[in-house]
Amino acid sequence: MSYTLRGRIETRLAGALLPLFAAAIAAPLLHKWWPLELAGVMLAIGLTLDVLVYHRLLSYQPAWVALPLGLLELALTVAAARLLELGAPLRPAVLLFVATWLLTQLLAHGVLPLLRLTWPEDGGELGRTGLGLSAAAPIALLAVLGVAWAVEPPTVRLAAGVHEGPLVLDHAQTVVGEAGAVVRGGIQITADDVTLRNLTIRGGEYGIEVRDAESVEIDDVVVEAASLDGINARQSELHVHDCEIRSLPDAATQGIDISFASQLPPSVVEDCRVSGGSEGIVSHMANVLVRDNHVRATELRAIAVTEMSMGDVEDNLVEDALGVGIFCGDYSHCSIEDNRVTGMRPDPSGNPTRAGLGLVAHYGAIATVADNALERPPASFIGARIESP
Repeated sequence: MSYTLRGRIETRLAGALLPLFAAAIAAPLLHKWWPLELAGVMLAIGLTLDVLVYHRLLSYQPAWVALPLGLLELALTVAAARLLELGAPLRPAVLLFVATWLLTQLLAHGVLPLLRLTWPEDGGELGRTGLGLSAAAPIALLAVLGVAWAVEPPTVRLAAGVHEGPLVLDHAQTVVGEAGAVVRGGIQITADDVTLRNLTIRGGEYGIEVRDAESVEIDDVVVEAASLDGINARQSELHVHDCEIRSLPDAATQGIDISFASQLPPSVVEDCRVSGGSEGIVSHMANVLVRDNHVRATELRAIAVTEMSMGDVEDNLVEDALGVGIFCGDYSHCSIEDNRVTGMRPDPSGNPTRAGLGLVAHYGAIATVADNALERPPASFIGARIESP
């Protein structure tokens, strides 16, 4: 199709209306402004490319070109989101982009040619509707992004070097560390809408302690030498991405503990690396998604969903654990899929429930399992069930 410049812009704006509306609904529900900010960045990049690149280089645009152009815009959007520190989780951000791209293709190849029969001959222009859209959309976008920016929690930047803790974060804010920023003595979070990013936390009973807080984001942090837990959350909802928990001093410590939050939305732990301690990642009476983590050298259980939790355990790697690799216990309901458990070691006590088992369901729990790579078959004890999906 041969687009005019006006046609490119109007088609772009038409495809962006529904995603902008969805982002405007999602942002207050999530207590995060990144959906709106990301939608604005996507639209800005698309319009810039339309004006400066596509209109100049593609006088005729075959349908197949939409895919490589979409991949280019996706790469630029991801890069811009990281540069601007929007705090958008990668998977939801990519899903928003893909949904917007698919909607634009549906409009261009199916809906608009039917609604306006002269649309292809007009080079993608939408007539009077397009003029109104072209005038209203940028104003609405600027207004929405302005409001989002004005009410967004403040950002605190920690310079490189050691900052003495414990730090108490008792109001909504984003704390970002520069390269080499270390907090010694731990961080306590007691407020909703707090984000931690790019930090090393050293020492303290808990590296990061979260209490009665929702919409907490912990991204790209290293926790080392905590005397009890690396990350400990109570009655809270949090998302932990790309973390590293290390230097756990003895078998009584835990990497990540999320507990007593069954009334809250699921907490997420993904792309984390946990080494040593008693349990790597554990939930008690909570809703959790544990995905794409690497847990190794634990002394009790590597990943545990227990005490009437609801948990999804997906695509994790467990290595060199003592006793039990993945555990679903105490009337919990677990979906355990696509995990790999290797190098299990039997407990010297001779306890049959801890005989170097890769996957265990225990005491009334129901574990639905599929496509896990285990060195030994899964086992169930004391009224627990293991089922296939």
